[in-house]
Amino acid sequence: MMRNLRTAVLYTIVTTILFGVAYPYAVTGVAQSLFRDRANGQLITRNGTLVGSRLLGQPFSAPGYFHSRPSAAGNGYDAANSGGSNYAPTNKKLLDRIRADVATNQQDHPGADVPVDLVTTSASGLDPDITPAAAEFQVDRIARTRHLAPDVVRQLVARHTAGRQLGFLGEPRVNVLELNLDLDQQAPLHP
Repeated sequence: MMRNLRTAVLYTIVTTILFGVAYPYAVTGVAQSLFRDRANGQLITRNGTLVGSRLLGQPFSAPGYFHSRPSAAGNGYDAANSGGSNYAPTNKKLLDRIRADVATNQQDHPGADVPVDLVTTSASGLDPDITPAAAEFQVDRIARTRHLAPDVVRQLVARHTAGRQLGFLGEPRVNVLELNLDLDQQAPLHP
């Protein structure tokens, strides 16, 4: 019996060292040496100031910016509370919020169909991207607010539209933070 107990304790110690210490350090070392930007969250800095991550959505509500998807993560885009609302499609709270978001988005386009990603949250609540259709839906508001021709704004959207990964995985998408940062460089908002 003591022999079995000693073997079990020894296996516990060895596997803890291997899989609890050595393996995580090895993976971290490989990630830091080969994929440093990705391993550190793909952070974006401007003028030495951290402005966000390419991987996490952020709230943009000013009319001169492209708006992200709504977020159900905590108090909005809270990575510590990542997750969807988990409301059923017939839940009154969900339906009321979607109706309100549709009405808000239709202020610039009365009666127009609003792209679904502008009124629904992602599973994580932290999605940094919108569809090209959602970006196109916002072009006129951005152009009017920033005193730009709509075609100039469309060119910026096209520049920030990423295609499907490997040509067939996922859907085309536009990173909202990167697009808004580029907008600020091209045509800064004046107070």
